[in-house]
This record gives sequence, C-alpha cells and structure tokens, in this order.
Amino acid sequence: MNRQNISSGAVWEEQVGYSRAVRVGNTIEVSGTTATDGEQVIGKGDPYAQTRYALEKIAQALAQAGATMADVVRTRIYTTDISQWQEIGRAHAEFFRDIKPAATMVQVSALIHPDLLVEIEATAILPPRPDLRGKQP
Repeated sequence: MNRQNISSGAVWEEQVGYSRAVRVGNTIEVSGTTATDGEQVIGKGDPYAQTRYALEKIAQALAQAGATMADVVRTRIYTTDISQWQEIGRAHAEFFRDIKPAATMVQVSALIHPDLLVEIEATAILPPRPDLRGKQP
C-alpha cells in the first residue's frame, strides 16, 4: 500500500520527525493537533476556541488526504482542565453532532506550550473504492 505523509508546514514536524497526518490505504491518522498558528497560540484561555481551531486544522489535513470530517471514526481529546469539558464538547459537537465518532476526552498534566488547553487526534477511514469491491488482494 502507498503511504502519503501530509505536512502542515509547522517547524516542529521536521524537528520532531512527524507528519500532521498519514494516509495508508483507506486509513488516515491525524497527529495531535493544537490551536497554534506558527508559534502563536490561538484562543489563549478559551478551550472552546482552541477546540474549534484544532478541529479546523484537522479538517484541512483530512482534505489534503482526500477525506472529510464525515470519514472520522475516532477522536481523542486531551485537555489540561477537564472541568472545561462542556465547552470542549460543544465545539466537538459542532463538527461531529451527526457523525458521532468514537471519542475520548482525558485530562493531562501539560501540553507542549503552557497556553495550550486542548490537543486532538483523529482517525478517519475512507470507504472502499467501487472498483475494488469484491476483489481479493
């Protein structure tokens, strides 16, 4: 199977050795995504704004890999303050209310920058291409 690495252009990708997303076959894994634009944190102090921004970045990565948010089957949300779960969940629902992927939200002690409150991972699975149905590998 072919592997497609999706880059967001963030300087950390080269420093750390990762991709924003990786597609192998019909599966796309999106790395932990935060509310950063370059080195600037978006939505400082606002978990709702940070969640929305991270999910918008995830949608962009998925689009580069040929998918949409409707293809997401799993999200993992990491927050430094679980008491803000309702605001985080409200933003998540704006993207996934009808899709309803499996989801996890957990509190962590810290993220990579002290102003970051939320980091999100996603897994998407594309439906099989019609020309491959019924064929054995």
